[in-house]
Order: sequence, then C-alpha cells, then structure tokens
Amino acid sequence: MTDLHPDIERIIISEEDIQRRVAEMAAEIDRDYKDAGQVVLIGILKGAFIFTADLSRKMNVPHSVDFMSISSYGDTAKSVGAVRLILDLRKPITDRHVIVVEDIVDTGHTMNYLHQTLLGRNPASLKTCTLFKKTRDSLDVPLDYVGFDLPDVWVVGYGLDYADTHRTLPYIAELKKEVYS
Repeated sequence: MTDLHPDIERIIISEEDIQRRVAEMAAEIDRDYKDAGQVVLIGILKGAFIFTADLSRKMNVPHSVDFMSISSYGDTAKSVGAVRLILDLRKPITDRHVIVVEDIVDTGHTMNYLHQTLLGRNPASLKTCTLFKKTRDSLDVPLDYVGFDLPDVWVVGYGLDYADTHRTLPYIAELKKEVYS
C-alpha cells in the first residue's frame, strides 16, 4: 500500500484503472473518427493537461492538440464566479472536427461556456470528453465521452488540484474535509 499524503482521505480511482479507462476512451474516439481525417483535441488547462497528453498518445486517428484556459471559480471553493477565457486557441477551428478534453465536469458551467463559445466558431463537429464527472446535479451539457462518475467530495490527483497542490498524483483521491473547509 502506498503511503498517503496526510491531506488525503482515501484513494478513489487507482492509477491502473485510470490508464485502462483512458485507453478505452481513445479506442472509442478512434472508432468514431476513423474516417473523419484530422481531429483537434482542445485540452482545458491546467487540470486536463495530463489527461490530454495520455489520451493523445493512445489515439491512432490523425490529430493535433491545442489548449485553452478558462477560469470558473470565485474566491472560495464553494462559490462559482463568472466563466472567463484566459488563454484562447492558437488556430481557427472552422470546418475542423473538435473534441474538448476536460478533466472534470462538476457544475457544468465551464463545459457549457466552452460548448457555446466553440460552436460559434463553426467547427465541422464538436464533441466533449471528460475523464471525471461529479454525480450531483449539473447543467445539461452534452458529454460525449465520460471516463468515471465521482462522488460529491473534493478530489485531487491526475491533474485535479487543491490550491495548486496534489495535481501530479497518479490516482484520484479524496481530500480530507479539514484541508479545504
């Protein structure tokens, strides 16, 4: 058993389970886009950088990777501020097949914003891919590829963080409540 950091309550999803599911998701995307030509993966920073890299390496269809950065949290963990664009794409996506790659869909505000913004740029197709989705109610946003449902607890690891810490853990873990409350 791995010695857990004192901030961690428990491991929810193992590194092995994450890697297995990422490979399955890459195979689903390969199947769906086998005749589509070039696909653009848009990784959402900072949280999705690890997932985007792993997914991209496991995909066989021709693809490129670009990144966007969105800010969606207010001043505290419990408040959601207005969604705003921090870093935009480097190239246009008009008439391109686009997959938005997000680490986690929690409230759905960020994914809803991204979906509406990118649809306005006239891609040939637009799909969404998230490795994690919270099981609580969220906005009705289209989620085409979903890796895991998560309980409504604060999770860290595999790109997910708390105050920019624990992001590089290879698994998903529950953060102890006393750390963030």
